[in-house]
Amino acid sequence: MKSNQKLNAYLKELADLCQIEKPMTTHIARHTFATTVLLANGVSMEATSKMLGHSSIKTTQIYGKIVESRVGAEMDQLSEKLFSSKTQTSKKAK
Repeated sequence: MKSNQKLNAYLKELADLCQIEKPMTTHIARHTFATTVLLANGVSMEATSKMLGHSSIKTTQIYGKIVESRVGAEMDQLSEKLFSSKTQTSKKAK
């Protein structure tokens, strides 16, 4: 694995190529991966914790607080499951 310093240099180069003006660091990249890629797409907190190499899930739970939009999405999924279950039950009764 490359050093954080070298990875930060690569990230800065990519940011320049993509015209991203925010600073890019290994820390920001890990945070973005955890929130935007994993948690926002339904990957469990436990799996996210393992992927990030955290020794405690408490460390990973900090990322979970940021992804509040996920709560709404999960409620929508639950609603769909409950609604489809009721629809299937109604069809069987007929």
